[in-house]
Amino acid sequence: METNPEEAVKTKEAKPDAENKSKGGGIGAVIGTVVLAVACAVGGWIANDLWPKKPPQPPQIPQMAATVAVKEVEERPYNLPEKFVAHAEAMQEVDLLPQVDGYIKEIKFKEGDIVKAGAVLYVLDDERYRAVANQRKADLEAAQAESRRAERYWERMQKADARGITQKERDDAQAGADKAKAAVLQAQANLVVAEYDLKKAVVKAPISGQIGKTSAHVGDYVAPSKGALARIVQIDPIRVTFPLTDRAYIGWRAALKKGKAPDYRMRLILPDGSEYGEEGKWDFDDNEMSKDTATIIMRLSFPNPDRMLIPNSYVTLLTDRKTPPKMASIPQQAVFDLTGGSQGVWVLKDDETVEQRVVEVREMSEGWSPVVSGLKLGEKVVISGTGKLAPGMKVKVVEPTMNDDLDPNYQPPVKEK
Repeated sequence: METNPEEAVKTKEAKPDAENKSKGGGIGAVIGTVVLAVACAVGGWIANDLWPKKPPQPPQIPQMAATVAVKEVEERPYNLPEKFVAHAEAMQEVDLLPQVDGYIKEIKFKEGDIVKAGAVLYVLDDERYRAVANQRKADLEAAQAESRRAERYWERMQKADARGITQKERDDAQAGADKAKAAVLQAQANLVVAEYDLKKAVVKAPISGQIGKTSAHVGDYVAPSKGALARIVQIDPIRVTFPLTDRAYIGWRAALKKGKAPDYRMRLILPDGSEYGEEGKWDFDDNEMSKDTATIIMRLSFPNPDRMLIPNSYVTLLTDRKTPPKMASIPQQAVFDLTGGSQGVWVLKDDETVEQRVVEVREMSEGWSPVVSGLKLGEKVVISGTGKLAPGMKVKVVEPTMNDDLDPNYQPPVKEK
């Protein structure tokens, strides 16, 4: 078959195009395969949670307002007591010494009794003293009789005629009368001594108080040189002493001079920590300052009917004012410590949010702290629920739980049985 030259040329021209198409189709197939493989891998990763993704976000919970209790800054009496170590001592104490010697015949008290002044305590054998007193009484009567005789004789000599007697006889009569008078005086003195010894054979209480242990018993021989029979200590009222510094004493004296001395209340804390039920009164201050401690001893008097205060025991003296000054104060539980040593409070604002504020307060008294700076009367401070607060936080205010710190007249509820 003959071939047309023009067709041959067309055929040659067409072959390169077919070859190019064949090559392009192969590249596209490769690319498609790669894309398909990547898509499959990604799908597998996603299916197996291997594809990187954003961390899960916690559910959004609406923020609740903190619940707090608040209390207003209010004016309250500030009466912080000053404390002193004090010493109880008896106002009077006596050692019973016998003033005559003799054997004890009777004891009329029990050891530890409260005795009254003038009560008979010991009775000594007084037979010897009674006999001496009787003898002295007889001597007095004899002296008085002789004095009367001498006086009559002297009177007769004065009336006698001067021509019948001599001057010497008259002088002797006068001397005899004077001597008889002196003998009477001597006999009277001797009788007083004898009666005194007889009276002192009975030992009486010189003061009222509590008597201690007796050192002698019935049948014992006692004498002034043998020591005390017993000791009596006055216990009601009783005296309490405490030291006051020289500076405080001068201030107190200056206030007395101006007539502006504060009216103090004197109370005691017993060794067991309980408060003594009676208040004391100022008795007197000592007459000299201690050169070693620069203090002066002040003395107070306390009633002691129940004998709760024992002489020579130590107690704590509390002194505060009967009419204390009033100061802006807040409950102590509202105050907390800040970094650096200062103190702060949470203050409730008008929009029911809180702010933290630095304050200066004095030492607490009866659960409340007087405010020196940082707060004003009427402002409200948070007293409970402070643990979750932050500045600017919205809060919910509830009524505070009353107690004896917030209300001095608080009475706890009585549980029914």
